[in-house]
Parts: sequence; C-alpha cells; structure tokens
Amino acid sequence: MNYSNKIIWVVWFLLFPMMLFSQKKEQQTGDTIQYKTLIPETKQGLLKNMSMIANMRFAERNEFIDGDYTQSRFVNEQFRLEFRGMVHEKVYFRFRDRYTRSQDPQSIDNLSRSTDLAYIRVDISEKFNISAGKMCADWGAYEFDYNPIDIYEYSDIIEYADNFLTGVGASYKFHPKHQATIQVLDSRTKTFEELYGQQPNITESKAPLAFIANWRGSFFDGKFNTIWSYAIHNEAEKTNMNYIALGNQLKFNKFTIEYDFKWSSEDLDRTGIISETVPDDLYPYALENTLYIGHWLHIYYRLNAKWNFAFVGMYDTADWKADGIPNKTEDRFRTALGFIPTVEYYPFENLNLRFYINYVGRDYDYSDYATSSTGATDYSTGRIAIGFVSPLGIF
Repeated sequence: MNYSNKIIWVVWFLLFPMMLFSQKKEQQTGDTIQYKTLIPETKQGLLKNMSMIANMRFAERNEFIDGDYTQSRFVNEQFRLEFRGMVHEKVYFRFRDRYTRSQDPQSIDNLSRSTDLAYIRVDISEKFNISAGKMCADWGAYEFDYNPIDIYEYSDIIEYADNFLTGVGASYKFHPKHQATIQVLDSRTKTFEELYGQQPNITESKAPLAFIANWRGSFFDGKFNTIWSYAIHNEAEKTNMNYIALGNQLKFNKFTIEYDFKWSSEDLDRTGIISETVPDDLYPYALENTLYIGHWLHIYYRLNAKWNFAFVGMYDTADWKADGIPNKTEDRFRTALGFIPTVEYYPFENLNLRFYINYVGRDYDYSDYATSSTGATDYSTGRIAIGFVSPLGIF
C-alpha cells in the first residue's frame, strides 16, 4: 500500500464515526444544519410590535455659581432604557429604567428607585383601557408630559416630586379629542418614617394612597390643547397634599406656546424645599402647612426641519404658612427664577436626533425671615451646555 493510500484510509477512519453521528442527528432533528434560534419561531412575530429605545441626553457642561466659573465636565445627563410593545392585540406593556439614578429598592413598592415604568395596559375597547403597575402619576401640565430627555431643567415642584408611583389607572376617550384618566396609586415609594421621621400628634395612615383625575382636551382643530389634573395624596391620618396642574398649549404657524400653572398645598412638607433649609434646632420635626406655586412657560419656533429655537421661563414660590413658629414674620420663604434659551439642530430627516446649545440660569432668593432664621443666602447658578438628545430606537 503506497503512502497516499494510507492517508486516504486514515482520513476515512477518522471521518466515518462523524458521518454516522451526523446521520443519527439528522434522523432526530430532520436537518443537521438548522438549530433552535434564541427566540422561538412562535414568538418572533411579536417583535414586529415591540420597541427598544435608548433615551439619551449627553452634554459638555460649563458651570457657574454667582457668575463665577467653577468647572467644565462631560455629563451623561439622561440615560433611560425602555422596552414597550404589544404582547397581545389587547395587552400592551412598557418598562423603562433610569441608569442615572440610584438602584436602591424602595420599601413601599419593592421596586428600584431607578425604575420609572413597569406596567401593563389592557384595552377593554377602543375608548377604554386599564393599567396596572408602576407608572407616571398623571399629574397633568406639559412640562411633566414631555419625555424627561427633552427637559433640560425641571421647575421646583416636578424636580422634587415622586413622579412615578405604583397602582392602577383607567382611561376613557369620551370624545375623539377628549380623554379622562383616573388613577389610584401609592402616595409614595418610601415609608412615612423614612420621609418624615417620628412626628408628634400625627398618626401614620394605614392606606397612604393618591387619587388623581386628569383631563386632556383639544380645541379648534388642535390649535389649543389642555392637560389639566387634580390630585390628593394622603400622607397620614387627616394629613394630605392637594395638587392642581393646569397645562395649556397654543399653536399657530411655526410658533408653539405652552404655559403650566402648578399649585401644591401640603399639610406636611412633601416637596421638601423648605424642610431641607430649616435646621432642626429651629424646628425639629417635619414642617407643616407649606404651599408651592409654579409658573412654567415654554415657547418654541420651528424654523424648518433642521432648526428649532426655544425659550423656557420658570417662576416658583415656596411659602411656609404654619403659625406659632418663633420669630416667624412672613409666609414667603423662597422665590426661584429660571430661564433656558436653546438652539437645536436636527441633521437627519429619518432619525430623531438633535444637537443643541443652551444656557440654563437659575436665581434663588430667600425672604428676610428665611435669611435671618436659617442663615440661607441668595445665590444663582448657570451652565452653558453643548450636547445631543435622542430617543434612539434600537428596534
């Protein structure tokens, strides 16, 4: 037997068992080439009705305090990864998690503080649906209705609020241009003691719930639109927070004007702006009877498909209306002003990605009483930011 024939027999000897194994596998599966996919074929059709979105805002910041330059840095201002879609013709789900917030689970709803949304919606009919899980508290007004990546700086009430709460809700479209929503949610994500500590003469509620009613309306062929709501949050027995938000939008030609009025009357200082300033030696317990009022104005001019010019103005007041506080001479505690001029550029026609440059200015003025009693001083902040914003659709 020559050398070449020996090689042929060796190769045949080595390959013969593999050929037998291959034939056996083919008998079991019917196809030796096709293996099971990561996503079963029966489920692949569902992907047509699902989306994965990376909600991103990134900026290079140049920051100032009282007009003095303090630092420059790159900041991932927002990153919220979202999954949403239909798993059935009448069942919709939505999940969104924020990677720029603490991951600590909350003691009331047992979800991470970073989780914005984790709910399902069941469409009972074309006009009526119900939802359950962690969702946006449908507080109304346009500032809160925007995707968070679109808000370069929130006004006081929204910035300090628990905006995502767990519970149930129902929406009914009683007219093609009008929709009503009712929600019953946990009033908070933390326990009473975690938020307020031990309080004299206040008994913790056994059912701390929030009740929210919202109305969205549209008039004059969509030229004037509204998002109005009323909410009552039970914090303890006979202790509530009443919140009213009135959002109004006017459109004409290339201009859009939005104005929100927000009013939050709090038996306990849920917003907490005043509480974080008042020292314990002045008042050792959670503050009572506070009132926060906010005005938010948003004007934008869409010059064309590429360019947008916008301006946001904010005016927020914080009042401590409690009586019997030593040396307290007035209710007004703090006034905050904000202004954000912005230029935005959209380079792509088929991608919702924009680059922007803006200035975010804030002025904080304390009343004479607040200054004398707490040592608080007036100050201002500012930042020049250059960055990009995109709800980047992955699939």
